[in-house]
Amino acid sequence: MKSAVIVFPGSNCDRDLAVALEKVTGFRPIMVWHGEADFDKVDLIALPGGFSYGDYLRAGAMAARSPVMKEVVKRANRGVPVLGICNGFQVLTETGLLPGALMRNANLKFVCKDVWLKVERTDTIFTNRYARGQVIRIPVAHHDGNYFADADTIRRIEDNGQVAVRYCDADGSFSPASNPNGSIGNIAGIFNEAGNVLGMMPHPERLIEPALGGADGRGFFESVMQELVA
Repeated sequence: MKSAVIVFPGSNCDRDLAVALEKVTGFRPIMVWHGEADFDKVDLIALPGGFSYGDYLRAGAMAARSPVMKEVVKRANRGVPVLGICNGFQVLTETGLLPGALMRNANLKFVCKDVWLKVERTDTIFTNRYARGQVIRIPVAHHDGNYFADADTIRRIEDNGQVAVRYCDADGSFSPASNPNGSIGNIAGIFNEAGNVLGMMPHPERLIEPALGGADGRGFFESVMQELVA
């Protein structure tokens, strides 16, 4: 399985993501600089967290217009799986590969802590190793993670089953306290309509083995590997 991690100026989770992919899949990903207009054929493209271009204008706005993203968009539209984590999620919304936008957290503060997530779908390339309704623990670290979309878009996302994971309490219930940033519908991650693009604010690459404090994030990477290597 060959994967690529896209690196922007200001990325700070690119190496963590590369290590996670290598540990879980056994294959070292290629690191692709944002200025490259093309790169080798790969089975998976991953956009890491961080503060691409310093989050100037809007988080992810400048990265979305970098040369490499034209190629990422082209491949995503052809069906290549694309995973965007944190800033990567922001970039995906800015390119239009995913609907909606990530705004400032409702409390206007940077949030860095573990959160509970409920898995909404398990029939996708990114989530097949989880059980529907399973509650997992994943860290978040963001200032602009407040997912927002207009009412029609939210209705379409919900009707199409595009919500991947939602912020929840440890018992799987939903409450204002379990939502760290004010996201509509407690949405923590969404798919595109085709299901081959996933954007999520939590960082699964930070919890892939017990030495890191838990392995709840490992399933996202194992799911992809199972689909692509089988």
